[in-house]
Amino acid sequence: MGEVAAESFIDQLPLHQTATKDPNDDQQLQVITVESRSMSTGFNGLSNDRVVGELNPVDAWLPITESRNGNIFYAVFHLISSGIGSQALLLPVAFAALGWTWGVICLSISFAWQLYTIWLLVILAESVPGTRYSRYLHLAVVAFGPKLGKLLAIFPVMYLSGGTCVMLIITAGGNMETLYKIACGGGSTCEAKSLTGVEWFLVFTCMAIAIAQILPNLNSVAKVSMVGAITAVAYCTFIWALSINKGRSNGVSYSPSQESKSDMVEFGNIFNAIGKIALAFRGHNLVLEIQGTLPSSRRNPSCQTMWKGTTISYLLIAMCLFPLTITGFWAYGNKVPVNGGLLSALSQVHGHNTSKHVMGTIYLLVLINSLSSFQIYAMPVFDNLEFQYVSKKKQRCPGWVRAGIRLFFGGLTFFIAVAFPFLGSLAPLIGGIALPLTYVYPCFMYILIKKPSRSGAMWWLNVGLGCLGTILSVMLVVAAAWNLADKGLHANFFRPK
Repeated sequence: MGEVAAESFIDQLPLHQTATKDPNDDQQLQVITVESRSMSTGFNGLSNDRVVGELNPVDAWLPITESRNGNIFYAVFHLISSGIGSQALLLPVAFAALGWTWGVICLSISFAWQLYTIWLLVILAESVPGTRYSRYLHLAVVAFGPKLGKLLAIFPVMYLSGGTCVMLIITAGGNMETLYKIACGGGSTCEAKSLTGVEWFLVFTCMAIAIAQILPNLNSVAKVSMVGAITAVAYCTFIWALSINKGRSNGVSYSPSQESKSDMVEFGNIFNAIGKIALAFRGHNLVLEIQGTLPSSRRNPSCQTMWKGTTISYLLIAMCLFPLTITGFWAYGNKVPVNGGLLSALSQVHGHNTSKHVMGTIYLLVLINSLSSFQIYAMPVFDNLEFQYVSKKKQRCPGWVRAGIRLFFGGLTFFIAVAFPFLGSLAPLIGGIALPLTYVYPCFMYILIKKPSRSGAMWWLNVGLGCLGTILSVMLVVAAAWNLADKGLHANFFRPK
């Protein structure tokens, strides 16, 4: 569900795009290339204020590159809204398996590693003079080649875009039901009047798609992302501050639960914990897309604005995730449930002695953040589906086609959420497969595109991190598969709880 370029275009895509375009080749319309009137003088002939990366006709019709008048604030809002999610609430579960010392070490290394790979993506977005790579898959194809690039990147991009939207429907549906029960006051009457799990999924999906219908492109999502960023920071702060205020629960333990003393079980638990930490940092499949909404000139290239926005946003993300994880583990230890994370732990342990207004506010903030995150993760899917239309029709999507595409996507994600409500149980396995998109591919793409000297530090650093990330991904998949084989999969097809 990420950007999938037309077959004929990708098969002909060279490693370094030229600044010209064959007028007879209609399938090269997806390339974002400088085509200004002064292009005959080359990139160095542009004045300092001339905009870099003027759009080809098709690019001007697609949701991601339709508007390039974003700014640093928009980038910050997008990054925070997409960077903080429900995975963050599971970080104390990882600490329960790793312990204090290794938990903090793994969390710090993972944060620094993914921030470094974001920096690589930011500088690679305009690594070829006269060309802007505004989609992750496009950059992967340029680096790895048409066939290998598509093979390596399509599934992770698809999963992290569409799969995240499905998970948002599943988790937000459950949160909406809990919010309703808090507002209703609980009891048998509320249970009787409550909607079913499928109906809660449908309510959230309808709300999300209704918002998507009035947001034509990624740049227009900025105000919604601002709300999402504010609510994300707010509910993280609420949870860890309330956990400190209530104090540690009785009988709290920081030791891993001893379900089995088998070495393989312990191996699986440790690597699943590492996987939870690695997957808490998400949104790499959106970095290039967000940067693609920024204007760029020779004096002020988009990479400068984007990196400033990344620095600000990830400072705020760190200020949310580190206190949330450390105070959550301190307050609840290994009592944090795998399903629901800190939100469930807070409700179960302190729900009886916490104002329902406070609990309701937290669940409402999480719900608003889920609606906001849905918009930004769905946008690459809309971009890809619209590209399939315009590449065949050679014209902009009419309003009814754009609306139909978004309704189709909403219906598809709703169906998958209802059919596979246990999808969260498969997250460690699928996440291990998608992990290279965050920690591995940017390192190898830098080497293949920038071609640093083999005797230089950048070459060895990126090769080392890329190989380490590949090994980690394999180990995570093995550990997740072993846990599923050992504990089994409780598959409740078409029966959302």
